[in-house]
Amino acid sequence: MRKLNRPTGHRMSMLRTMVSQLVKHERIETTVAKAKEVRCLADNMVELGKEGTLAAERQAAAFVRGDDVIHKLFTELAYRYRTREGGYTRLLRTRIRVGDSAEMAYIEFVDRENELRQAKPPTPQPPQRLPMDPWTRSRLTTQFAPPKEDENFRADI
Repeated sequence: MRKLNRPTGHRMSMLRTMVSQLVKHERIETTVAKAKEVRCLADNMVELGKEGTLAAERQAAAFVRGDDVIHKLFTELAYRYRTREGGYTRLLRTRIRVGDSAEMAYIEFVDRENELRQAKPPTPQPPQRLPMDPWTRSRLTTQFAPPKEDENFRADI
């Protein structure tokens, strides 16, 4: 975890607020380093929302700020990402900040209205192959790699 040049209490408070604002507004602009940290935590909160249990709701309530944010996590975002396996957020680099030349980036949820870039379709998984028994495998490998012949054996013929 990046320390972001802050004491632990300040860093955790800042990240909790940023995750809450991301859930509430669905897109925020921040520095690239902070966005990378927020991305991991926001994905974990969406996973808790998809789980939907009372224990998950209490865990999320211990981290994010606001009842409206918790309600949105467990209703709207859980429904939107019910079939998605992961990768709920996207990081888009935008500009260099004038004051301190920090790299800025948008972090946003994917598959929503007014998103900056459309999400890529999931890559299809290759079909599962059944394991071969050792005898068939050894016969197949001899087809492709014949045994080496000895040079002395060729000289005699």
